[in-house]
Amino acid sequence: MKLYAAALNFRPIAEEFSVPTSFSDSLHQAAAHTTDAFADQRTDYRAIEFVTIDPVGSMDLDQAVAITALTDGYRVYYAIADVAAFIHPGSELEAESIRRGQTIYLPDEPARLHPEEISEGAASLLPNVDRPAVVWTIDLDAQGEVRTYAVERALVRSRARLDYEGVQRDVDNGTLHPSIALLPKVGRRRQASALRRSAVNLRLPAQRVERLEDGTYELELEPRLPVMEWNSEISLLTGMIAGQMMAKAQRGILRTLGPADEKSMRAFVTEAQAFGYRYDGRTPVGEFLASVDVTEVRGMAIMREAQKLLRGSGYVYFGPGATAPSEQDTHAGVGGYYAHVTAPLRRLADRYATEVCLALHSGREIPTWVDTKGAEIVAAMERTTTLASNVDRACLRLTEATVLAPHIGKAFDALILNTEVEKDSCRIFVTAPPLLCGCSGAPQEGTKQPVRLVDTDVDKRTVSFAWPA
Repeated sequence: MKLYAAALNFRPIAEEFSVPTSFSDSLHQAAAHTTDAFADQRTDYRAIEFVTIDPVGSMDLDQAVAITALTDGYRVYYAIADVAAFIHPGSELEAESIRRGQTIYLPDEPARLHPEEISEGAASLLPNVDRPAVVWTIDLDAQGEVRTYAVERALVRSRARLDYEGVQRDVDNGTLHPSIALLPKVGRRRQASALRRSAVNLRLPAQRVERLEDGTYELELEPRLPVMEWNSEISLLTGMIAGQMMAKAQRGILRTLGPADEKSMRAFVTEAQAFGYRYDGRTPVGEFLASVDVTEVRGMAIMREAQKLLRGSGYVYFGPGATAPSEQDTHAGVGGYYAHVTAPLRRLADRYATEVCLALHSGREIPTWVDTKGAEIVAAMERTTTLASNVDRACLRLTEATVLAPHIGKAFDALILNTEVEKDSCRIFVTAPPLLCGCSGAPQEGTKQPVRLVDTDVDKRTVSFAWPA
């Protein structure tokens, strides 16, 4: 079942959460006239046939990749948009980016971190044009483990702007672009690597609001294509190397995520068994999740439940004289130290963390403009990460209430995630349209049940279901 809504107005949500969706004329002018501050420091990498892989229609292209075979392993070239080349320290553009923190995605218009002259122009790794980049060169052995790496400023030229669906078709047809012909093999090797095996890798289908060509909106569950996972592994690989560099040097900005506590693990094991999985918690939860088929409804549901294992995400800055990072500063989702360095067009922290890596690798001092802003960057990221989550949730809830409003009284198929008998309530996953919400009644956990839509409130962005139907 697909349910649609007439054209929705998300402007009130942007205003409610004070999300800036436009830039001043002066910022547009500054972005249009800013130039590459490191033009004389770049290695010419234009002979490398990089390609980008992003959602259809994307113009803010942060990453480009090319993979070649070595005698007994692989070489990964990973080009990252060099946003610091255009956002100069002390500038109006820098101040605005710190205020915004990250791109906030509204269904009808993104609230970008940088003006489009930079994010979709001068800094974006668009095809067939020369672009400044920070290039990571990573050599892996035959098992996908890191042997050596290097990071430097470069000049690159992407050959193609590819999208996930198209690349997946090419995988299925055996017609992958030569630059990423080895991506499936390297991606699988990385998924099976030592640290990744123990990580809680959540392969979550994205529930999102999709604007259609006729101006209506649809709730959809975006499938996690294998190529998305493989491409993600290249980004995670780079972030893990960056995190390890910073942890060793006791300098930089780490992305952190705490592991599950015993109570959460016990609850998760119970839920997994209720869904029919033979999981007793003795093997690492990461290995169990790697075996889950996320194309099945129960697979989607258990992945969503696994989110509760990962709590307390944040950022931590290590300035001059800081104490050494501890296990508390690791990221349970990747299995070790981790840093955000691969999406500087969309996240503020990546620009500063990348400068740390460039300095550490070359043996230079970390720039003063990074050290003096470290704590401010962490605060901005934590504030805007919460904001992005709240805005995303509000947009989904508005769409859910709107598309369901004409269907009050109808029955919907749902998977019962958990039940609280004493409260006569449960949490459900409705499969079509895809939504996760509460429901009155106490059906058996892990079962599929029909539930009835009792009410919707568009103004409050709420929906109400009841069992039995």
